[in-house]
Amino acid sequence: MTFNVLSVCTGNVCRSPIAEHVIARELREFDVYVRSAGVWALVGDGAPEPARRIAAENGLDVSAHVAEQVNEGMIRRSDLILGMARDHRRQLVEMMPSAIRRSFTLREFARLAEAAEPGLAEAVRSAHARTAEDGMRAAVALAVSLRGMIPPPDDATDFDVVDPYKQLDEVYRRSLAEILPAAEKVSAYLVTAGSLAVP
Repeated sequence: MTFNVLSVCTGNVCRSPIAEHVIARELREFDVYVRSAGVWALVGDGAPEPARRIAAENGLDVSAHVAEQVNEGMIRRSDLILGMARDHRRQLVEMMPSAIRRSFTLREFARLAEAAEPGLAEAVRSAHARTAEDGMRAAVALAVSLRGMIPPPDDATDFDVVDPYKQLDEVYRRSLAEILPAAEKVSAYLVTAGSLAVP
């Protein structure tokens, strides 16, 4: 069964498309479906020019992106939901309370993934994962189990990615600089989990 990742921000034109493209690129060898959406999506719009340009400088092409509004079906189908800020996570869980165990901010999940890595192999074995996608689901469950056990950052806004929409280029660059390492960390964690599964 395909492992589904949903990346969510406000308008679905700046932050979540970047995270979507990074994760999709890193997990391209697996049966993984990555999409993005917005809680207040600018439906039908593409990424603004600064987002496209600065993403392209980092090897990411978001020129074909079209914004979508998040809905309950997307949430229900997702194995991992990554909001770009705590408010996105809150709104998603309000839409579907059962999603709480699959919903994180991108930077929160990256932090949990780092803490979870030492126990990942055992978690995948204990889940009797037979496919890469099952291994990834075990990795999400392990991260959930560590919630509340890992000290939070001193500044809670460290869980959020700054919103660059209609801001200066420097804010777009800062936003990208917050997304890239977190999305790469999340991807590496899932790749490792998928590789640990025993056919």
